[in-house]
Amino acid sequence: MWQQVKKTILGDEIQGQLPGRVKDAIERQQTQSEILIAWVQVFIVVTFSTLYSLSPKTFSADAMFAPVPYALAAYGIFTLFRLGLAYSGKVGPVFLSLSVIADMVLLMFLIWSFHVQYEQPASFYLKSPTLLYVFIFIALRALRFEAGYVLLAGASAAIGWMTLLGYAVFFDDGMSDITRDYVVYTMSHKILLGAEFDKVISIVVVTLILALVIVRARKLLINSVAQATAAEDLSRFFSPEIADQITHSESWIEPGTGESRTAAILHCDLQGFTKLSMERPANEVISLLAEYQSRMVPVIQRHGGTIDKFLGDGILATFGAAVSTDHYAADCLRAMEDLVDEAQLWSRDREADGKIAMTIRFTSAVGPIVFGAVGDDSRLEYTVIGEPVNLAAKLDKHAKDEKANAVTTRGAVDTAQLQGYSPRANLETRKNRTVDGVSGTVDLVILSA
Repeated sequence: MWQQVKKTILGDEIQGQLPGRVKDAIERQQTQSEILIAWVQVFIVVTFSTLYSLSPKTFSADAMFAPVPYALAAYGIFTLFRLGLAYSGKVGPVFLSLSVIADMVLLMFLIWSFHVQYEQPASFYLKSPTLLYVFIFIALRALRFEAGYVLLAGASAAIGWMTLLGYAVFFDDGMSDITRDYVVYTMSHKILLGAEFDKVISIVVVTLILALVIVRARKLLINSVAQATAAEDLSRFFSPEIADQITHSESWIEPGTGESRTAAILHCDLQGFTKLSMERPANEVISLLAEYQSRMVPVIQRHGGTIDKFLGDGILATFGAAVSTDHYAADCLRAMEDLVDEAQLWSRDREADGKIAMTIRFTSAVGPIVFGAVGDDSRLEYTVIGEPVNLAAKLDKHAKDEKANAVTTRGAVDTAQLQGYSPRANLETRKNRTVDGVSGTVDLVILSA
């Protein structure tokens, strides 16, 4: 029963220890909040100073002293010092606590000084509307999303007002000013204890409500930062387009859901990698793969391609599958041209470093595909299924027979040209080719520099 009430009031519990990167992200949010709080305090000082300087002074020129300018000047210096610390990120818990207490002490001193400044009994300051400013200072602490500082501000305000009430009652013959008549209270300097306790109760209740809001909001903040961090990490394991679909899906992604589209499929493969991987040390093999992928992937993504998966030394990319476009084939062939150039540049760089030059084959095909999620509820994967996927893979093996490093179909080139593709590479058409695993013959196009 209590757990259900607690969940209703405070919200869901945050499960597990937060990762360091999430804590760092939350800390950055807190630093930004401190800067915002400091600037709000600067605004308060400037506003109060302006209002005080423009407002007519109703107290006597012979008054003992006028503390407002001095108090505002002291608070202004303190606020500027705090602003500097906020920008440097050196505002620690001790200073924050002192800052909260200093706000309330300054305000209560200002209210207390009114009876001296206006030469009235101490009960005079209990009618001051300046007390309302405590709610500004309490609310200001809510910007940090830490309930402790809100509670400290509220407690300081309540204790401060009770102290002022005690001073008004027990000093300067205040006991004789106590009344139970509300009309007399409103029309004179008499003290109505119930009214003063109402002010304290209001401060306490507002503080507790704000603290509760902060507790719930902080959980939402932590969950939001955690999810944003997870989404950022997700984009490292999936292509940005896939990660975006996962994080912004309006409904729960279920296995077996998919969409039919027309898209281009690109297949990249390192020639001779299997043999090399058996002969070279594991670290060298993985290093080679990372180097190869770091050269090819940016080129594919630059042309709007989506990395569907890494197949050992193979890269399967799609154009127009994850995000439907009307220029998928043109994007694919432009990417193939740049990939051929990048592969040649990579080979020259490796030879210059005394390493073995590597050959990469690129094949592509276009046609209708199905794009969707496969697997089960515990492990899902977005993938593409269809004839172009199989054909691109078959062409990778057939490219050896053609003695070519970049092979596509005549249909892919025709579609790309209709979509605005202007060949930069030399295109050689080879008709009626027999490709293992493909029924009938296929008209192929060889791309060469």
